Amino acid sequence: MTEREIMQQVEAHLGSKVLATYEFRGQCAVTVAPGTLRELLTWLRDDPNTELAWLLDVGGVDYLGYPGDDEREWRFEVVYQLYSMSKNHRFRVKVAVQETALEVPSVWDLWGIANWMEREVWDLYGIKFTGHPNLRRIMCHDDFEGHALRKDYPINKRQRLTVPAENILCESVEIA
Repeated sequence: MTEREIMQQVEAHLGSKVLATYEFRGQCAVTVAPGTLRELLTWLRDDPNTELAWLLDVGGVDYLGYPGDDEREWRFEVVYQLYSMSKNHRFRVKVAVQETALEVPSVWDLWGIANWMEREVWDLYGIKFTGHPNLRRIMCHDDFEGHALRKDYPINKRQRLTVPAENILCESVEIA
């Protein structure tokens, strides 16, 4: 089954709940609202035609200042990369996230690996995953202020270290 065929099945299954579709060089994706995410991912995982049972990655996108993108009604997206070992196909699901409502339902109970991936997206973009059991920083230190991969994060902002610099151990590594 091709990605285009999966996208067509998703459109037939969800109808008007699909906010946008995307196809470029054979890669397809659908964009849905946060309220539709769990229904769609569960269906893609469990449907015998798709069997997209592997969650490969969860990532964030910030479209602030994206050139020529005046039509998008949302600033952020959370992107789920899915793969089927039995069918050898993959598919991408995007969730539109409004800047005024930075929440997406967690899928850690559908895929355990999502626990870490959702923490990374929250840490770097500030998108909260409702229902997540342990949503705390994973990349930045606990006293880090802000979310470093947002386009409006000041690149010259200095962060306070949580421990004195002399307590940080650095080991030199020789590369043969």
